[in-house]
Amino acid sequence: MIIHVDMDAYYASVEERDNPSLVGKPVIVGGSAEQRGVVSAANYAARKFGVHSAMPTATARRLCPHGVFLSGRMDHYADVSRQIHEIFGRYTPLIEPLSLDEAFLDVEGSRRLFGTAEEIAGRIRREIREELQLVASAGIAPNKFLAKIASDLDKPDGFVVVDPGQVQEFLDPLPVGRLWGVGREGGKKMRQLGVRTIADLRRLPLELLQDHFGSGGEHFWQLARGIDDRPVVPDREAKSISHETTFAEDIQDRQVLRAWLLQLTDQVGRRLRRHGYSGQVVHVKVRFDDFRTITRSRKLAEPTNVTDELWQAVRDIFDSRLTSNIRPVRLLGMGVSRIDESGARQGLLFDKDQRAKQSRLDEVSDKVKDRFGSSSLRRGSSIRRD
Repeated sequence: MIIHVDMDAYYASVEERDNPSLVGKPVIVGGSAEQRGVVSAANYAARKFGVHSAMPTATARRLCPHGVFLSGRMDHYADVSRQIHEIFGRYTPLIEPLSLDEAFLDVEGSRRLFGTAEEIAGRIRREIREELQLVASAGIAPNKFLAKIASDLDKPDGFVVVDPGQVQEFLDPLPVGRLWGVGREGGKKMRQLGVRTIADLRRLPLELLQDHFGSGGEHFWQLARGIDDRPVVPDREAKSISHETTFAEDIQDRQVLRAWLLQLTDQVGRRLRRHGYSGQVVHVKVRFDDFRTITRSRKLAEPTNVTDELWQAVRDIFDSRLTSNIRPVRLLGMGVSRIDESGARQGLLFDKDQRAKQSRLDEVSDKVKDRFGSSSLRRGSSIRRD
């Protein structure tokens, strides 16, 4: 069985924990409205006003002018995330992080030591609450797709178990929008086909879905039947490391998309450095509102984990290979492959002095941001990007 653990309104919840005077107030964490920033997280009090992640901060201010707007402390959230993952590690080594606030855990091999998957998930949630004063939702299911849906069904503080023998009973009543990849445009196409629920979709033949959704047709056909054979892949076994985010509403503003790519690049760089890894191939993944998904890649001269070097490649891919009349974007991702775990540096093609400078900048920046917040120190070029 697979457990998907998802921290509830993570960044905002950490801020509330650290500053109890914020409890009960609408808390919004994100970039500056004046610098075209985006919302990274909003607590449930803020969501009542229509504020959600990936929304431009300026829009959030209009919807919730009395909210508490915080710039965020990404390095502090990363430190708390490591504490959460330490709790995960007590029960299984098979942990696949999706971001700082969510992960898949394969606990099939842990049952003799710790009991059923439900018991393990309950212990993890209890230890997170008691030791870190944070709330986690959990979904337990036979595969990753079902576990992720389950963890989101009863938030906040959710706990949903999908029995292997009742997968179809679990899926059929759910709205078709619960399936990965169904955005606003996809929802329109589904409604035109008379599809409202996953059960409606499951009744359609594969050929019809392929006619309307191309390669996405088989994807939806499989998910409607609860089919997902992807294993849980820990960082230490990963052939690539990536982060991606699915937006609550499609985004077409290139500056907002660039801001998100910069944040995703920063997160991937941190994960590489934390494990002592470097990567040589940089990828940018974009899923549009019409379900078309593209991945663009660039091979670097040599492996790196320096954020600025990764960002140069990501920025160039985005600016040169994604046209200016870009369609609305449903999902955005950034990752690296060709992972080098040796920690060695060839130092032949990147400027040695510049790399040393940027590496020191990463180290010092992490320390300063950890103490004073993520907006307290910026590279000069990133101010323009924001």
